[in-house]
Amino acid sequence: MTNKEAGKSMGELFPDLNGPESPVISGVAHDRTEAQVTLRAVPDRPGVAAELFTVLAEGGINIDMIVQAGAETGTADISFTMPESQTKTVTEILERRENEEWNSTGIEVNPEVGKVTLVGVGMKNHSGITATYFKALSDENINVLMISTSEIRISALVPLNDLENAVRAIHTAFNLDADQVEAVVYGGTGR
Repeated sequence: MTNKEAGKSMGELFPDLNGPESPVISGVAHDRTEAQVTLRAVPDRPGVAAELFTVLAEGGINIDMIVQAGAETGTADISFTMPESQTKTVTEILERRENEEWNSTGIEVNPEVGKVTLVGVGMKNHSGITATYFKALSDENINVLMISTSEIRISALVPLNDLENAVRAIHTAFNLDADQVEAVVYGGTGR
């Protein structure tokens, strides 16, 4: 991919994906190998997130989802997900840094989480996808711990013991679990 192409959306790079044949929803993916880490009450100032994720990158940690919530006290909670297999390394790195300069009130690690992701190139052009996704989880009484989105996906971190129900609920909400898949033929397109 050239530098010029790097800033473009999937639809700009592959114009056919925006056509009438583009699938709104392609599928559902899930991951049960992640852990959630939260640093409580880190200083809410420019550069803290950069410092945190630089230190983790230097330790070889792969970060997935990130959420930061500020407080009026001048502190923030930063939560992120990463492979559960890296939990011990992350804890060691964060405990060293916490005492040196961040003065956070604690590190919480939750390995009992899973991620359910809805994928589809056509999502950005259809309203109601996000509402349907979260309603499906709500109807199953599944609590969402974190959310991450892009033009082609919606991901939610949920309690691990709810992951299978979450996947099933999303499949059903978007008719991905039908016994028979209908073939759509567009006359004259050759597809």
